[in-house]
Amino acid sequence: MSVPDLNHLEFLSAIDNLRQQVGDFANRPSDWVPVTRCQSLLKRVLDRVDTLRVRLEAPLIVATFGGTGTGKSSLVNALVGTECTLAGRQRPTTRQPVIVTHPRTDLTALGIPLDDVRVVERESDLLRDVVIVDCPDPDSDEQASSGSNLERLHDLLPHCDVLLYVSTQQKYRSARVSDELLQAAQGCRILFVQTHADLDSDIRDDWRKTLTGKYEVPDLFFVDSNRALQEQQAGQRPTGDMGRLIDLLSNQLGASERVGIRRANVIDLVQVALQRCSQILNEKQEAVAGLESALETQKQRLTQRMAERLEETLLRGRNLWERRLVSEVCDTWGTSPFSSALRTYNGFGSLLSSLSLFRVRSAAQMALLGAVQGIAWNKDASQEQSAQPGPEAASHFGLDDSLLREAGIVIEGHVQEAHFSRELLTPTSPENLRAQAAAVEAGFVSDAAQRVDKTIRELAASNSRWWVRFGYEVMFLLYIAFVLFRMGKNFFYESFILGTDLLSTDFYIAAGLFFVLWTGLLVILFVRRLRTGLQGRITSLVQELISLRLSQGLFPNIDRAVREARSSQETVKALLAEVDQLRDDVAGSSKLGAQKVRIEGAAELCK
Repeated sequence: MSVPDLNHLEFLSAIDNLRQQVGDFANRPSDWVPVTRCQSLLKRVLDRVDTLRVRLEAPLIVATFGGTGTGKSSLVNALVGTECTLAGRQRPTTRQPVIVTHPRTDLTALGIPLDDVRVVERESDLLRDVVIVDCPDPDSDEQASSGSNLERLHDLLPHCDVLLYVSTQQKYRSARVSDELLQAAQGCRILFVQTHADLDSDIRDDWRKTLTGKYEVPDLFFVDSNRALQEQQAGQRPTGDMGRLIDLLSNQLGASERVGIRRANVIDLVQVALQRCSQILNEKQEAVAGLESALETQKQRLTQRMAERLEETLLRGRNLWERRLVSEVCDTWGTSPFSSALRTYNGFGSLLSSLSLFRVRSAAQMALLGAVQGIAWNKDASQEQSAQPGPEAASHFGLDDSLLREAGIVIEGHVQEAHFSRELLTPTSPENLRAQAAAVEAGFVSDAAQRVDKTIRELAASNSRWWVRFGYEVMFLLYIAFVLFRMGKNFFYESFILGTDLLSTDFYIAAGLFFVLWTGLLVILFVRRLRTGLQGRITSLVQELISLRLSQGLFPNIDRAVREARSSQETVKALLAEVDQLRDDVAGSSKLGAQKVRIEGAAELCK
């Protein structure tokens, strides 16, 4: 297989992949109204794309397009080489469409509506590869009312692959025809033909200037249709631009080029639709940004309120932290003199801590005692709250009813302004917000217990290093060694050798008292060491827990919808970049003209 064949297959594969991506986006569920509008538009475009795909191998449909009296019918006769449609004074205004086809062509495979058209069959080499449609004039009716020329024209154009835009010295600046061409050129290749070469001046240079801003114009043809018809009837090959035009139609619209032309038309259709989708989405970009900002503001307010309450709650439970920290340190140290003193201290503290259970007011405090107790307490508390009406059920962490109602009203306004689905507003009612707040609080207990356990283990590990342990053990044993030395010296040396009296009971009482004081001092120093940085740890823990549980705030559905909206914008942007590249490849390899994509060009597709 040659390199050009491989490149062509690669190009066709890229178009098929693009069509698949657009189809996936068009069927993606969304709560954003602009996206649903875009999806409706893309589905209509994909219907036309599928129609083109079905008839990839069928003859191309070439339609003449131009204002009244521009010589469309005469051009058709000249191209075919025989009179097949009335022209000139016999029918100054084309009303009934005329389809000129080869006798062997199956028109039903083309999908053209045949109810209100006249079919003319002619033997012609050109008609073996194309079907020519002599279209109604676009400027003979003001509106596309039932039965009007405009209605017939609009019914035919979506089925056409190539437009022969016919104009004259008098008509090439017609605004009415130009406006109709902008809509007609969507998804079509275009050839620009100036007729009446026997009567008019050559205006192609000026015409090209008027076309360049809106269309790609590889070539312009200046033809005399009547002379060309006479030449063909005399058995001669048409000369001049008519000969070039027939050669171009025969070569560029032949069987080998059909697939490429129709796929190029597919690219144009998809590009126009995606440009319009981009415009639709960008129209509400500021509103979506406002909603994002409002969500972040409300999240920060809730975060600050909950952080203040949680930090206050956790700081009130510092004694619980200390008891658990001391217990964890003792377990890490194992059996040693100073750890025994810590265990004794912690034993008295645990008795006091058990009494504090009667004063626990929140899940945060209970979580400090352990996951099992905290979860059990929270379950009982939730059952009690469910039996109590009113907003108090969601107020443990500062999320009172007034705050929830205010947040709901603010977010609801932004949701409506950004044109998101109204179904997203249901969860913003005070009742649902209270339920969401209660869910946040319920989920906090297990998280708090895990984070507290982790923090305690980290603090215990940092205070159980060998040099810390060695220092406190040595200081603790120094006093004991001093007392034992003093007792031994008195008993063995002073009493036996020097005859001094043994130490009195007052010594042992004083020694015991100072032992308790010395032990208490060391325990206080060690516990104070444990307290160092505790408030920072609590603040850090609060921020982690709040960020975890309020990562989506109290409006998770709206947060999700906003993320999907941003994702849709990025998807359309990526698809546009891909289709732009494909269209550049087509434009660089084609001698046929085309409409330069304009966002406004897709407006009619949205109706």
